[in-house]
Amino acid sequence: MMRNLLLTISFDGTNYHGWQVQGNAVTVQQTLQDALEKICSNRDNIVGCSRTDAGVHANMYCCNMRTESTIDCQRLVGGLNAILPRDIAALDCKEVDFDFHARYDCKSKEYIYKIWNSPNKNPFIFNHSLHYKYPLDEKFLSEQAKAFIGTHHFDSFCAAGSSVEDTERTVVNAAVEREGDTVIFRVEADGFLYNMVRIMAGTLIDISRGKIPADSIEQIIEARNRSAAGYTAPARGLFLNKIHY
Repeated sequence: MMRNLLLTISFDGTNYHGWQVQGNAVTVQQTLQDALEKICSNRDNIVGCSRTDAGVHANMYCCNMRTESTIDCQRLVGGLNAILPRDIAALDCKEVDFDFHARYDCKSKEYIYKIWNSPNKNPFIFNHSLHYKYPLDEKFLSEQAKAFIGTHHFDSFCAAGSSVEDTERTVVNAAVEREGDTVIFRVEADGFLYNMVRIMAGTLIDISRGKIPADSIEQIIEARNRSAAGYTAPARGLFLNKIHY
């Protein structure tokens, strides 16, 4: 009997070229499918909730798999964690309706972008944050980020050359907070364009350093032009943080 399983994993994306299987690079999806094939004796297709770029991490990533395997869900989690490399972890598994789709049934996603805000480098988090040595006022930046909230066309915050035709997305929350020397940009939306969060983060940093005027995010959104926004912050600071179904 065919079952549909919802897997929740987390991963450090440093050593991977994103989620999606590629012919000439190691990806998270390929690595997970290799492990599942060893356990289930069949290479079932895995449907991911999102396409993450090379170097991007996930505190929570969901995917579903239709399989004839009868293995118990918790045994599958244990088996995966025994096989998977140390930078990918299986967190949970449960049986869901057969028509459930990890991507299309997703109501919203939350990303966080981490900035190590200190004059000194930190070698232990280099692969998991952007190092920005100049002072950042997280309260000021949080006020700036509020302009992202709402339903807008986010062309200005999409990588040039993207083939996406519908650029309208609804952002339900955007804020900046501080935890010690780590400044965190947090944004939740019903979907994201290619490099959208990284360009948002880069724009906030450019506002902080005066390269982009304060209170201009609304005008940048209205411009619908990539050149109006700030730079694209590096992938290593970005985490897919929560998936809401």
